[in-house]
Amino acid sequence: MNNNIYDTVIIGSGPAGLTAAIYNIRADMKTIVLAGNQPGGQLMMTTTVDNWPGYANGTGGVKLMMEMQAQVTNLGGEIRQGNVKSVRALEPKSFSVTLEDGTELQTKAVIVATGAKAKWLGIEKENELIGKGVSGCATCDGMFFRDKVVAVVGGGDTACEDADFLTKFATKVYLIHRRDSLRASVVEQKRVLNNPKIEMVWNSEVVEINSTVESQKSESLKDIKIKNNKTNEESILTVDGLFMAIGHNPATEFVAEMVERDEEGHVVTGKNQEYGTMTSYEGIFAAGDCTTMNKNYKQAIAAAGDGCKAALDAEKWIKIER
Repeated sequence: MNNNIYDTVIIGSGPAGLTAAIYNIRADMKTIVLAGNQPGGQLMMTTTVDNWPGYANGTGGVKLMMEMQAQVTNLGGEIRQGNVKSVRALEPKSFSVTLEDGTELQTKAVIVATGAKAKWLGIEKENELIGKGVSGCATCDGMFFRDKVVAVVGGGDTACEDADFLTKFATKVYLIHRRDSLRASVVEQKRVLNNPKIEMVWNSEVVEINSTVESQKSESLKDIKIKNNKTNEESILTVDGLFMAIGHNPATEFVAEMVERDEEGHVVTGKNQEYGTMTSYEGIFAAGDCTTMNKNYKQAIAAAGDGCKAALDAEKWIKIER
């Protein structure tokens, strides 16, 4: 037996990847987590997580992910930074995973758990204010804006769903869309357009995000400048929260030639009746926000559940003689 061969290489270190690692390690499988260059995934940008079971008063996103990483290493698992360049099959139950630095790892199975990052506008102050008024997840952070004024950017189903959801907490929601009509389904459009708390801002784009300096030099969102792309008129909206709902980018390019993906880049899972997390290529599994099965949820706990399933599927698949 070659001790240099891993049972599973798990690509991604968010809730899905780390949960998969915990299950595989506990099954006495040689496992490594490839964490990318930002270990911990999107929760590393989330200040407070209060919808993760077991934390009565909530917990910090960074703290939660650091504890999960420590759990993996305490169980005997290995976590390594670095992005994956490619995955290729060597023979049945044998894959080579190549990192961008040229390192090659051999494994019996691969679990892709790279997540999907919210698309951002790419303007100044945006990144600095994530968690300080700017967010890419309404269902994660909406409750922190009770009795506040917020804005949502986008015009598809996600934007409409987010705007409607935020009216449960906010006193007013601006829905900013660069066109003069929504791209969402008819049902979602009606829900938004008939909601008295939602004000449409048509043909407009956010061009500037402004902050205010609070005590101890802590910044928070103050207002946004929007520009009408028909008239070029600019105006200021004073808002407490700004939510991006312009789509997600699954980090799956490195397996584009190996597995089936949808038009957005999510890895297709769920077609194999025996292994629900199996991709179109036998021996490659996927979990979390990078998959078609989970793309409509985008919740840490759902991703963790996927990670558990992928680990169990990979363990069962490896053990079956073929």
